[in-house]
Amino acid sequence: MTDQDQGAPGADDTKDTTAAQVGDAPVAEPAPPAEPAPPAEPAPPAEPAPPAEPEKPAEPAKAVEPAKAVEPAKAVEPAKAVEPATAAEPAKPATSEVLITASGLSKFYGAFAAVSDVSFEVRRGQVVAFLGQNGAGKSTTMRMLTGMLAPDRGEARIAGLSVITDRLAVARRLGYLPENGPLYDEMTPGELLRFLGEARGLAPDRLEQRVAAVRDQLDLGAVMGKAIHKLSRGYRQRVGLAQALLHEPDVLILDEPTTGLDPNQIRDVRKTIRELGRTKAVLLSTHILQEVEAIADRIVFINDGRIVFQGTVEELRRKGEGDLDAAFAAHTAAA
Repeated sequence: MTDQDQGAPGADDTKDTTAAQVGDAPVAEPAPPAEPAPPAEPAPPAEPAPPAEPEKPAEPAKAVEPAKAVEPAKAVEPAKAVEPATAAEPAKPATSEVLITASGLSKFYGAFAAVSDVSFEVRRGQVVAFLGQNGAGKSTTMRMLTGMLAPDRGEARIAGLSVITDRLAVARRLGYLPENGPLYDEMTPGELLRFLGEARGLAPDRLEQRVAAVRDQLDLGAVMGKAIHKLSRGYRQRVGLAQALLHEPDVLILDEPTTGLDPNQIRDVRKTIRELGRTKAVLLSTHILQEVEAIADRIVFINDGRIVFQGTVEELRRKGEGDLDAAFAAHTAAA
């Protein structure tokens, strides 16, 4: 018998030991019986709900008021007949723009003062007569205004441009007719106008339009193909005026434009000048009082190189007690 067989307790021995231990343990006392729960109190009876109040009977709907009868629309009053518009008066030309300015113009030949301190203005829409007897300084002043002659003192402006420093710009705004304007005698009026138009830089189409316009305006159609040296003085004067108008200038300076013309020619030239004066500034020199009365809005009177009067024809007339001839004599004798 091996040690294993002797020392190892068997399964039976283990059971006996366990049983002995259990048999020796004290027996647990039984738990006391639980007290019975007291009976639940009965719930109080629910109070009966108050009886519902009977609903009030609905008020009968109010009778719908009958719609008011729609008032018939008032008859529309017939529209008043539109009164015919009164014919608009032709707009008066603006006279606010100063286009010719002489400021203290003076010209000396040695000790002789041909023109001394001459100042005046001409505005757009005015024809101003530069009045004075022969040798009074009219032509000298006009040559300074056009830039043909430089002044010794003072300044001349055309449309605000200096005639000395802005020569080309002035030439575009100015038309000038000298007393005895140089014309190319071998040319015809048509040839002369086209030559001068090209020199002024007019485009070909516009040049032809302007040649036709001045031809009709000055009634030159009968002589457009005739050599200028064959024309009468009246027609030559018209050709000179045509070249001054060719480029549609704003300013016209005309030195005795009716000298040497017959009465019919004078009447036509004066009519043309009046028409031009509606939109342009026109300065024309003259010593003829009838011409002043016929076309001038204002007068600038020069004598011995100085301005002796500026104003309207009526104002000059009052200086002579209603007589222009007396006023002219008084102003020329005073110097």
